[in-house]
Amino acid sequence: MSSGIRRRILARTAGIVAAAALAIAATPLTGTAQAHSAVSGSLNFNGEPGEPISGGQSYEYTADTVQLFDAGGGTDENGFIVAVDATEGTLWRLLISAPEGQKLTAGTTYTGAKKWPDIQPGDPGLEFGGIDNGTEKACNTTSGSFTIENIAFGPYGYVKELDATFEQYCDGSTVPLRGEVHAIMPEPPVELAIGMNLDTTGSVDKTGTITVGGDVTCNKPARFALRVSAYQIQKNATASGVAGEDAFFVDCTPGAPVPWTVSFPSNLEPDATFKSGPAVLRARGETNDRDYPVTQRTGDLSSEITLVKS
Repeated sequence: MSSGIRRRILARTAGIVAAAALAIAATPLTGTAQAHSAVSGSLNFNGEPGEPISGGQSYEYTADTVQLFDAGGGTDENGFIVAVDATEGTLWRLLISAPEGQKLTAGTTYTGAKKWPDIQPGDPGLEFGGIDNGTEKACNTTSGSFTIENIAFGPYGYVKELDATFEQYCDGSTVPLRGEVHAIMPEPPVELAIGMNLDTTGSVDKTGTITVGGDVTCNKPARFALRVSAYQIQKNATASGVAGEDAFFVDCTPGAPVPWTVSFPSNLEPDATFKSGPAVLRARGETNDRDYPVTQRTGDLSSEITLVKS
């Protein structure tokens, strides 16, 4: 699947809504991972005449015949979203969650399910809807139940396997929509591991601007946000500076350390300028895992360095 299609998944934090013009609001999940295409999967649903979502029709989709088939979970393993983009103008979203503070459990049937914002802390969550050939199919309120036949989570709520059935009543209708979903997702991506080192030497020019550096490492592509500062205790003063007001960025690729350098004057103590000799370099970095909703941080690093005239 192309990265462009992957980005079309859901806005998956507070107040999740489906892609494009889909207007069904869903219960917020605690941070979820990037979309991944299912190895295999199917979504089937149907309803009798008068059921608002299905319109009395039967629908069947399989992972190998649609543009996107993804199952994504929350970091707390409380719920999941299944996203199926069938064709242009036809997409479906299924949101299921256990009551607040609980993990979804295989072999369990959850009754009294509702959709956000009507859902209460003790209620399970259920919402199914979408767009069918450009026509919105959504419920203002829902009630129903679902059974988790099988579910397996990976890191940070990554859904590995999923088998579930559900029954939804839309906007007080007495006619239910019934469906089932099955998915086997790819093996979970490796979790991001990062590192950073600081050089033990730097340079200082005649204006007092220093150039210092180090390197970053990663086991998969990542973009580091770095914050760097330095100070130098001199006989009658202390030179101290920081590399800009905001973080600067370094793109890391796996395989070998990626070097970085940055230049700045003594801007925190402008009455003193950096000179050749010993100084202290400080830095910290952070980067988001491209596959999981987690930020990795290097922690605060400090190194004694020697500044030499450039």
